[in-house]
Amino acid sequence: MTRCPICGKKPIMKTTRVLLRGHYNPTSRKRAMVNLQWARMDGKRIRICTDCIKTQAKRLMVSA
Repeated sequence: MTRCPICGKKPIMKTTRVLLRGHYNPTSRKRAMVNLQWARMDGKRIRICTDCIKTQAKRLMVSA
């Protein structure tokens, strides 16, 4: 499971661009994974992305 259950962020395909004699040449393709971390939400441990962890922390600070 490499998808964030809150925001739905999933892996994307990235290409690296190499400059060869004035022209960009997309050479290699690589899968960029989502940064999922274990966090506790609503009394359960789930794997969510770090962006959602930061957003949830801000919501808790505002509501307190």
